[in-house]
Amino acid sequence: MFALFRANYHNQYYSAFGDKNESVGLAKKLWLSKLNDFAPDIICAAAEKIIADSEYLPTLHKMLNACRYVGMPAGLPTTRKAYQEACNKRSPKVEQSWSHPAVYLAGRDTGWHMLANAIETKALPAFSEIYQQYCDRIVAGEKLAVDLPPALPEVSQVPATKKHNQQQLKNLKKLLD
Repeated sequence: MFALFRANYHNQYYSAFGDKNESVGLAKKLWLSKLNDFAPDIICAAAEKIIADSEYLPTLHKMLNACRYVGMPAGLPTTRKAYQEACNKRSPKVEQSWSHPAVYLAGRDTGWHMLANAIETKALPAFSEIYQQYCDRIVAGEKLAVDLPPALPEVSQVPATKKHNQQQLKNLKKLLD
């Protein structure tokens, strides 16, 4: 990545890092610590995308965003579309069909009540932060899934005894008197 940047942004590269190996070494350590969750092919693809799109040497922040963009699997909606999907699904949320499990999980962690009742300027940033964390986990190779809650049994496991029913009836009568 640094070799690509040196070749494409020659003057800017030497202006930023100088000719000294010490400065480049420190930069490489910093960038490695921040980019280490991404696979090498994603980092190279992101560097090539930046080179194709920008005439300026990227910052670490731009490189992180490019890695996230390049590493996103197909079918994963943008943050805005994911937010809208999470807000518009009806309850029970877990039983709905989701474009991606990350959308459901981000909505759940943000809080369905907040998404339904808070104004967008408050809810969207909260959702966005959580959704980005799930996206980072996906890029790192984690598989996400929506776990359905266990179904309730068709009938009660233990039938109530006649004595128990009579006691419950007495308790109700006391409440009404």
